[in-house]
Amino acid sequence: MAAPRPLRIWAVSDGRAGIEAQALGLAEAVARLKPAHIAVKRIGWRAGLGRLPWRLIPPRAQSGDPVATPYPDIWIAAGRATLPLSTRMLKWSEGRTFVVQLQDPKAPLDAFDLVVPPEHDGLTGPNVFPILGAPNRITAEKLGLEFARFQERLAPLPHPRVAVIVGGKSKAHDLSPARARALAAAIAAAVEGAGGALLLSFTRRTPPAAREAMTAALRHLPGMIWDGAGENPYFAFLAAADAILVTEDSTNLATDAAATGKPLFVLPMDGRSAKLARFHAELQRRNIARPFVGELTAPPYAPLLETDRAARELLRRYDGSA
Repeated sequence: MAAPRPLRIWAVSDGRAGIEAQALGLAEAVARLKPAHIAVKRIGWRAGLGRLPWRLIPPRAQSGDPVATPYPDIWIAAGRATLPLSTRMLKWSEGRTFVVQLQDPKAPLDAFDLVVPPEHDGLTGPNVFPILGAPNRITAEKLGLEFARFQERLAPLPHPRVAVIVGGKSKAHDLSPARARALAAAIAAAVEGAGGALLLSFTRRTPPAAREAMTAALRHLPGMIWDGAGENPYFAFLAAADAILVTEDSTNLATDAAATGKPLFVLPMDGRSAKLARFHAELQRRNIARPFVGELTAPPYAPLLETDRAARELLRRYDGSA
């Protein structure tokens, strides 16, 4: 008997790194459970139409990667830009495509087979499967491979190696130069006091002034500061770290770090988000993360593997195979 055809999965987003990583992370987790071919689809909208409410965006105005027959077996989408397509995929495919939407789509839930939002959004429904944080691409194998790519630079560094991942400006948070300098001073004191090394990475949302302030204050430490040039060592930093510090503005950063099982500390920023406050409170309740107060050690915890849990639920609903 011939082997079953591998599943065809599309991971659909607007191409922004953090959004794409969620869709691709869940797709990869499904593929670890069942043979699958994954295609990445990056969606855009012509003439600025993407700024309109999703109901008013005509699908024919879609740009970026083509979305056409044959449609996939499983459609996994994340982000507002995908909604004009995701909400129509069940109809277009005549129900043959299993449609998964990540985050809270703020759209009728019956347009999807499965919705996977973060728990802190408070979304409920018969086809809703909330998870703590967001899907990610973290596996032990991936971390090992990424560390190997940067091993010559990272392996000689002293322990403890402290990875610091800095976000930036969002609707709820910001990182002022004053806040950046204060964080840098606290980080420097902790790393110097432990005799360790710094692995510092900024994101595209980090304000230039904050980036410059932290770099100036921390460049004297042993380690590596990634300035956005060349290959991104983000996953290698997570692999090499003995402790991880992330800013409080991002679900993705904390979820990625928590998937490693390493001591995780949260850095305060300017502003506040009630939803993210609930997320961090739950991480703290589960003894996964805690506010950074200068310590670099914490009790062990089981790695947070919510992406794998969501993948099993997806396949259970798709064909009962997991």
